[in-house]
Order: sequence, then structure tokens, then C-alpha cells
Amino acid sequence: MVARIYRPAKTAMQSGRANTKEWVLDFEPGAPRTPDPLMGWTSSTDMLAQVHLSFDTKEQAIAYAEREGIPYRVFEPNPRRPKIKSYSDNFRTDRKQPWSH
Repeated sequence: MVARIYRPAKTAMQSGRANTKEWVLDFEPGAPRTPDPLMGWTSSTDMLAQVHLSFDTKEQAIAYAEREGIPYRVFEPNPRRPKIKSYSDNFRTDRKQPWSH
């Protein structure tokens, strides 16, 4: 079972960067999820899917995986793109994208 080491992205429900500073180690699904015939809930027999470990740095997560003999893949976070910060920039005449209502 291969582990993933990554820094989670911010959710769409938050404007800040809370819970995006730590690195996470979790396992890729080893078995497909199956729907329960009575209730329709999805379930899995893969118990490693419940493991979710947090680390302060990427190096700590890698060291843990190597120490425990867990094969892993590291996913680097995408760089943040700056946004237009000034309200008056919305009304500039030399905008790259035209303003429309």
C-alpha cells in the first residue's frame, strides 16, 4: 500500500489558509468502496483508509515513512498566484480582460 505525503489545499469554504501549513500522510485506497444494499452508504474493507497522520514538515513525514518501511509518494503543493488586491484596478482602462456586467 502506497502512502501519499502532501500539504492539503485550502477548502472553498474558507478565505484564509487555515489547516494548510502541516503535511499529511495518508494511504491510497487499496480496495474499492461498495454501497450497502439496505442503506445505500458506501463502505470499504480497507482499514488503512482511516489513517491520517499530520506532521509539521515534509522531512518529518518522509522520515516516518522510511522508518516504518512504508512506500510513499510526495506531492508538492502548487504555488500561490497573487490576486488583484486593489478595488480601483477593476475599473482601469488598460485591463487585460474587458469589464462586463
